[in-house]
Amino acid sequence: MIKARRILGALLFCATALAPVASVRLLAQDSDRVRQIGGKFMCMCGCNQVLTQCNHVGCQTSSAMLKEISQALDRGQSETAITQMLVQEYGTAVYAEPPKSGFSLVAWTMPTIYLLLGTVLVIFIIYRWRKRAMPAPGTAAAPNVSPELLARARAQAERETED
Repeated sequence: MIKARRILGALLFCATALAPVASVRLLAQDSDRVRQIGGKFMCMCGCNQVLTQCNHVGCQTSSAMLKEISQALDRGQSETAITQMLVQEYGTAVYAEPPKSGFSLVAWTMPTIYLLLGTVLVIFIIYRWRKRAMPAPGTAAAPNVSPELLARARAQAERETED
């Protein structure tokens, strides 16, 4: 009987000693999950920063929003439900990046479209410039240059390039 009490006491001691370690680990996991979800939203205090990175001095909004997310996770809500809750409360401006559906898909596709159109435009301009290339030497390249001016320029170039 005394042996059983000692074993039970030892188990109780170990359980109470390990409880803070387990709770700290659960809090850390919960905190990481809150930061992961909070990183997908904007802080609504007007600082135009991501919720988890708001460094606005005395910002009550970011801490309240993170607390809301934490409470929703504690209630067992999914990330989708939390997203819907925040969008209902703050509107679509709460998204850090637009969703990849509906009209917001335009925000994802326009950079690619602009890049392709710009590339086509540059290729077209280069093609037009090359089509208007200078005529070959010895042909009537510059009818406005007199023969004596051309001879003088060649002589000056020859003097300046002598070793």
